[in-house]
Amino acid sequence: MANFLSSLRDLVLTETAAQRQQVYTQWEKPLDTRVAEGFAIENVCLKEIRKDGLVELTCSRNISRFREGDILCLSRNNPFAHDNLMVNLVEDEETDLIISCESPVEWDKVFADQDGWTLDIGLIDLSSYILSALAEAGDSDVGRQQILPLLMGDLKPEIDPSYYERGLDIAETLELNWDQSEAMANAYATELAYLVQGPPGTGKTRVLATLARALVSDGERVLICSFTHRAINNALNALYKQDPQIEAIKVGHPIQAKDLLVKNFESFHASPLAAKKGGYVVGATPFATRTQRLSSVTFDTVIFDEASQITLPLAVMGMLSGQKYIFFGDDKQLPPVLTTRMTGGAFKDSVFGRLAGRNFEKMLTESYRLNEELTEWPSNQFYDGLLVSVPAAAQRRIELASLPDRLEDVLDPDEPKVFWDLAHHNNSVYSQREANAVVDLITTLLACDFPAEEIGVVTPYRAQGRLIRNLLRKFVPETAVRQKIVVDTVERMQGQERDLIIVSLTTSNPAFAAHVADFYFQPERLNVAITRPRKKLIIVGSRFILNTQPVDPELQKTVDLLASLLESCTYILQTEPFRPDIWESNW
Repeated sequence: MANFLSSLRDLVLTETAAQRQQVYTQWEKPLDTRVAEGFAIENVCLKEIRKDGLVELTCSRNISRFREGDILCLSRNNPFAHDNLMVNLVEDEETDLIISCESPVEWDKVFADQDGWTLDIGLIDLSSYILSALAEAGDSDVGRQQILPLLMGDLKPEIDPSYYERGLDIAETLELNWDQSEAMANAYATELAYLVQGPPGTGKTRVLATLARALVSDGERVLICSFTHRAINNALNALYKQDPQIEAIKVGHPIQAKDLLVKNFESFHASPLAAKKGGYVVGATPFATRTQRLSSVTFDTVIFDEASQITLPLAVMGMLSGQKYIFFGDDKQLPPVLTTRMTGGAFKDSVFGRLAGRNFEKMLTESYRLNEELTEWPSNQFYDGLLVSVPAAAQRRIELASLPDRLEDVLDPDEPKVFWDLAHHNNSVYSQREANAVVDLITTLLACDFPAEEIGVVTPYRAQGRLIRNLLRKFVPETAVRQKIVVDTVERMQGQERDLIIVSLTTSNPAFAAHVADFYFQPERLNVAITRPRKKLIIVGSRFILNTQPVDPELQKTVDLLASLLESCTYILQTEPFRPDIWESNW
């Protein structure tokens, strides 16, 4: 047990040091280099200090890799200065930015000088919270008798038969399918832990919400925990939609409560639930359990969502707040994001991956999202052919109010999976040609009255996402329409879905692709990217990416996996641009 804990501590310290070094390496570069590489925004000026505590900024140009939710360093072009400030990027509208700060700030004093500011990549060191949790796990009864033995494989959970039967009755009453019902019943009846694997569109969040309701009806205190606020918000919203009367809140900063259907409180102790003994749900990150937001608050059951992205140390942090642990995730989708992913050893794996394969898990197999054609390839490649499209989704096709007079082959509703080969060369982290093509597709779709909110674009790199968004600002000037179209990286798209998804492969330089092969060709990333659409998938790229030859033969298998996907698509070759207002103006 001591060796196990020591290995977890080593992972935390090594990862923290690697993150810090990565940021410091960028800070040491000249400002023009930081800007050119996308790790800084220069010439930032104060626009307005709002009454809600948010700050509006402007800049002359923004070509950064930053996106909403990032931690940035606000300084006078000296990110190492002792008086700089770590801020959260709340909104990014090209040259108009909105920031916030986790702790109270006297913004009037900060911005005594309104001009001449710089935003750099930032860093907040939270390792002390994680190390404190690991120490508690080694010293406490719940840690030594439950949490650590479970993670080490020395405990196997048992199922209470009577609770299992009650769980089945609840699930069937709510018309869950058989896999969902069995997963819910087992999770409800376990005396220690259970895993629910939810491949794309299989109703994982619905099962989670049903389980939380059942536990609350028994008077339990339930914590819904995840690595991202988005996952927590989605789970709480699903719970609210099932039962608006259930007592549920989120604990966290208000800026992370956008589109949340339940009330948000900055501290559990400031909420009305603090006076109740049980029968409620609280949503919060693992870190909140170690701060004043949730300090000294205990729960009966901790439900982890997106558990395949939660490392063992983070899981320990959340598990210390409860006595029973349910993990919802899918180890065939995105793993934890680690700077040391190539050197972390076994401890780089997620808690879901650590516990999987021990016979206390259930996989959901019916996809309510993907149509039949979109289900087939990921089912065979990642889920042993067990994932199937339900009859109501199997024959879905996009509908266009009017037929396009161009791009009709790419947008053909009868072709649910298309590879549009632009045959470009030597692109790395962005491709102007692909960005033009993506915006061409989007404007054509909008002209056919296809709903903007049902269009999503997935890119491997932030630079490509920004390039596409910048083009959209020019060719889709209506802000309300443009903001309905999601354009983001694979990491931000997990858990989301749209009727039509465009995947921009971006890279066409085989040498560059070989250098980043462990990231670019990662099977889990590919799985997430192509399983977001309900009705149609359009992959835009260049066949020359398949010329990549990684040194590691294992990585060559991942290149072959992409080749297999593209071969399963309807192939369309386009070598010449054909919409001047988009293609030529950006050529």
